[in-house]
Amino acid sequence: MWKDVSLKDADPEVFGIEQDETRRINHGLELIPSENFPSKAVLRAMDSVFNNKYAEGYPGKRYYGGNEFIDKVENLAIARAKKLFGCEHVNVQPYSGSPANIAVYFALMNFGDTLMGMSLAQGGHLTHGHKVNFSGRAYKAAQYGVDPKTHLIDYDEVRRLALQEKPKVIVSGATAYPREFDFKAFHEIAEECGAVSMADIAHIAGLIVGGVHKSPFPFTDVVTTTTHKTLRGPRGAIIMCRQKFAEAIDRAVFPGMQGGPHEHVIAAKAVAFREAMKPEFKDYAKQIVKNAKVLADTLMSEGFVLISGGTDNHLILVDLRDKNITGKEAETALDKAGITVNKNMIPYDPRSPFDPSGIRLGTPAITTRGMKEGEMKEIGKLISKAIAHHQDEAALKKVREEVKELCTNFQVY
Repeated sequence: MWKDVSLKDADPEVFGIEQDETRRINHGLELIPSENFPSKAVLRAMDSVFNNKYAEGYPGKRYYGGNEFIDKVENLAIARAKKLFGCEHVNVQPYSGSPANIAVYFALMNFGDTLMGMSLAQGGHLTHGHKVNFSGRAYKAAQYGVDPKTHLIDYDEVRRLALQEKPKVIVSGATAYPREFDFKAFHEIAEECGAVSMADIAHIAGLIVGGVHKSPFPFTDVVTTTTHKTLRGPRGAIIMCRQKFAEAIDRAVFPGMQGGPHEHVIAAKAVAFREAMKPEFKDYAKQIVKNAKVLADTLMSEGFVLISGGTDNHLILVDLRDKNITGKEAETALDKAGITVNKNMIPYDPRSPFDPSGIRLGTPAITTRGMKEGEMKEIGKLISKAIAHHQDEAALKKVREEVKELCTNFQVY
């Protein structure tokens, strides 16, 4: 039998790398909008004996014995998700957001049917029909985007495209759209053309349950979300739907797409759902949006151009063309300054996705740390300083020291 020793003693190399990552987190600013810091309770649930059990099937209908307590924790996660989002049916087994989306398509469409979603180049996700992804290879993709001038979704254009292409599923949701989605409008368009309405709320789930973004319920047919972004849970996903789609979706997840569920992650999802039901989570969601608006205003006062002129949510998309720097160069410079963002295409970007014209940043992780409006103003100025001196190593080192000083009173772990 193995000895019960610490990670440090069992594997000094992995322990050392973990310590390096902890220092990076504590001493830097995580501004990638899809990242967050779960509570120690969520992390503890993942580091539990639930990791050990094979549980193929669903509660009460397993293919292995010994699942009495596994069933309890999975049923708990389901019940909490239903209460949190106000939905009819929940599957908590999807490993992550992409498998969740693929499972929905597998449940509701035949290969070759038309899937309509937002273009990756204009804010959507790979799994919304991009040609290099399974979703764009197994299904015929009809892609909508944003208005060339306002960079907002034109719902009349979405309707025109839907009536023309007659998709089986219409997906609303994005990874780089800084404005609010009108899920009711999407559902009405889907009804008009005979499609299933689907919302991918991976980025904004925490904002929805926090009351600072419209909910896709009760009208949207199927809703997917990850649990690790604004919801501040473990890496994973869930699928929520009307009862009439429940059997098809459950069969698509298992045995259609997945084998044994990750029950330790499901336990952590249950913990995160309970945390999100607390009154203070609403305060947290409100602060995310407040912080994003102040950070956006600060960046604009520093001369940055923001796609759509600002933000309604947690996310900011910056057009860097006026700053004489590419997205890749900005990401690299900011990394050296201790500020983590990601290079990102802007709508109608003339550059490639490998070195695009923009960067994407957001406020969930820094809000988790307790930072508020005052820190957002300081962060905006630090970003501006780093980009203005992106070729000056000494200047970037100085910004990094300022970042470290700012983070001193906002340690994560």
